[in-house]
Amino acid sequence: MAFNSCSIYNSSKARNFFKRFLRQSRNPSYSPRTAIPSLYPVLDLRPINPRRQPICLNIRKISSYCARVPKNCTNTTTSSSKSSIFAKEFSGTATDPSKREAKMTVAAAPCINDGSLMANGKVVLTGVPSNVAVYPVADGLSSSSSLSAAFLGASSSIPSSRHVFGLGVLEECKFVCLFRHKIWWMIPRFGSSGSDIPMETQLLLMEVRENSAVCDNISSGQSADNTFYVLLLPVLEGQFRATLQGTKANELEFCVESGDADVQTAQVSESVFINSGDNPFELIKESFEILEMQKRTFAHIKHKKKPTHLDWFGWCTWDAFYKDVNPRGIKEGLESFLEGGCPPKFLIIDDGWQDTFNEFQKDGEPFVEGSQFASRLVDLRESSKFMGSGVEISCHDLHDLVKFIKEKYGVKFVYVWHALVGYWGGILPSSEEMKNYNPKITYPVQSPGNVGNLRDIAMDSLEKYGVGLIDPEKVYDFYNDLHSYLSSSGVDGIKVDVQNLIETLGGGHGGRVSLTRKYQEALEESVARNFKENNLICCMSHNTDSIYSSRRSATARASEDFMPWEPTFQTLHVASVAFNSLLLGEIVVPDWDMFQSNHYTAEFHGAARALGGCAVYVSDKPGMHDFKILKKLVLPDGSVLRAKYAGRPTRDCLFVDTVMDGKSLLKIWNLNKLSGVVGVFNCQGAGNWPLRDGHKPEPERNPSSSSGSLILSGHVSPQDVDFLDEVAHETWSGDCAVYAFHTGSLSQLSKEENVKVSLATLECEIFTVSPIRVINETLHFAPIGLIDMYNSGGATEGLSSAIEPSACTITIQARGCGRFGAYSSKKPISCTVDGKNQEFIYRPDGGLLIVKLEGECKSRDINFRY
Repeated sequence: MAFNSCSIYNSSKARNFFKRFLRQSRNPSYSPRTAIPSLYPVLDLRPINPRRQPICLNIRKISSYCARVPKNCTNTTTSSSKSSIFAKEFSGTATDPSKREAKMTVAAAPCINDGSLMANGKVVLTGVPSNVAVYPVADGLSSSSSLSAAFLGASSSIPSSRHVFGLGVLEECKFVCLFRHKIWWMIPRFGSSGSDIPMETQLLLMEVRENSAVCDNISSGQSADNTFYVLLLPVLEGQFRATLQGTKANELEFCVESGDADVQTAQVSESVFINSGDNPFELIKESFEILEMQKRTFAHIKHKKKPTHLDWFGWCTWDAFYKDVNPRGIKEGLESFLEGGCPPKFLIIDDGWQDTFNEFQKDGEPFVEGSQFASRLVDLRESSKFMGSGVEISCHDLHDLVKFIKEKYGVKFVYVWHALVGYWGGILPSSEEMKNYNPKITYPVQSPGNVGNLRDIAMDSLEKYGVGLIDPEKVYDFYNDLHSYLSSSGVDGIKVDVQNLIETLGGGHGGRVSLTRKYQEALEESVARNFKENNLICCMSHNTDSIYSSRRSATARASEDFMPWEPTFQTLHVASVAFNSLLLGEIVVPDWDMFQSNHYTAEFHGAARALGGCAVYVSDKPGMHDFKILKKLVLPDGSVLRAKYAGRPTRDCLFVDTVMDGKSLLKIWNLNKLSGVVGVFNCQGAGNWPLRDGHKPEPERNPSSSSGSLILSGHVSPQDVDFLDEVAHETWSGDCAVYAFHTGSLSQLSKEENVKVSLATLECEIFTVSPIRVINETLHFAPIGLIDMYNSGGATEGLSSAIEPSACTITIQARGCGRFGAYSSKKPISCTVDGKNQEFIYRPDGGLLIVKLEGECKSRDINFRY
């Protein structure tokens, strides 16, 4: 039956019905006949059984509500469940009074038409197999966002613990996807056809042009009003986990697997989520909000309590000592930070503090590479090197050490490291202290997706040596005993590593999803019980088993480790975190990992973390610091100027390879309370993505640059900051003051204008983008912030103005100390800081106004009188 969905939805009776239908269908006891008896004759509502049958609606009588019913989207695909798919399609506009741009597109719902998967009326996939079906979403949100969303499912004639279903052919479509290149970590991939999509893809975002079947090769830009985006998210369904992958024939497939041969299915109906919209960031956010309501297995970051360490500068012991960490080294490191005026306020004692044993490494025998990962936990308490060590302190155990460093060095939070299964190789079954947790040696089994990309030496070693797996029924007891001991020792939180190992151990335990969820719930419950705050950092956890089971965990590492000795990994690290944050940033606060302040890439890494919305911490060796770098990140009181959200690539960078195409700069955007920030990074010419060859266009090289360095140019515009109107005054016209950190230049730009930036490889620039507020006809003003800090705008807390007949006063609430800058269209008469007169500098050529905030690092009021 063909129908015009726009005219249907514009009928008030039908519109009210659909709203009531979506609300009431979420009720488990919902019955169509009793719920809306007066409208039931209009719609033939077939009950949805536990197998999630596709809805089939008889809409013949709805045509009486419509002015006309021209031909539109018709379903021609059937599934083995014998029900056809209702191709619901709504289009129109909705008004949101809280947003300046009141028009919001209500995209057409996905459907299958003549063997093609359609989204917003455009073809996304062709040649869709007959066993693929579209299932509706009832997300529980009081918005139209779910009307453009659906689930994709498929069926097979044979039950199995692993299926690979074809979805259709994907061609000539620019996309970015996030996939696990190794078992622990994700990276992005860019392409235009199905063959470019790797195994283990966990997010697929496509750019679609209104004037073409799918999209074209024209570079995207914020001004392209004819562009919309399609998002595919493979998710969890019951005991099964889904991923996407492509074939050489450009077919897009999805794989569902349980990880347990005894957990089988022949049909899935909620394994791949699809949605579309005209803003990629809003699309991703709304999609995760829908999934949160639909799946109820995880929580969006906005509903989680964030750990307390995020707003403070920290130090991690890993790259400073690796496993040789000890109390003496920790003391020396904290002393050297204190002497330089940047004392860390949180400390992570990384791997190396626990009591472990390795039965595969024996004295006098040659070392076997990989055997180090077979070490197992012997005891919950610390190793002997943390007992009775002296070092000018009375350090008899972990408790004494933690007490000492908090009292002497002002450390607020101490975290310690452990693996999800205790240690890399689990816990030692023969240990008397571990027997309460019924450990058994279990041999991991990797999925075809894991071994189809890059193998990992740690994982391969654990396959060989086995893991001392804690009994799932005892895992909460283990965590509670460990964490209660740590808490009694003064430890404030934990970093939990090696988390994806669990997905390989699901056989005999209900599968990978079930076992992951068991461990995750136990971990989060123990953290909530034993630590005052939600002080948990998850690590090596980039599988959707963990991501979509995260109910409380609020921060997680967003990329592979910072590796100071690997010159080709530096640009990959920054780019991968920015792109991975598209997914992770909706679930957790992405953790950019530590870096070293005296590394040759320190400014590159430090600038990225300044606008990443993340914790800022380093892994410097004692005495090896660059305090000039650190003081651009850390205020004298040890706090940092953290941005509001996860730093993500700007819209015009989403579908270009800013690491390997030889021409594109990476731009990362974020928001502060009253301004935006854009970081520009030249990631070209210093490394290649894993599983990609190094062939790329040769850009023009600057003869004066260092060998291998590429000088590239780009542009920065206020349009690069999405949702800038969220922090602008309600009267904002679109004009902005744009301040460049390194050059100190200040520009006044309309929303559509831009400034040029040129950078060599591993160089960066940060732009503060502050909406200009019109105070009166002659006075325009915009706060910049602490102009000697990378994230200058993070220091601005508030702004107000008072207009009198003969004068005007602008008051800024700011925190920190140093040079505070602002754009002002004219020179003030006077300035006070907390009521005391303060000298200022005004540069009339660009309108830059500077006042120095001296003394204590605190919040204060700055008043400019005109």
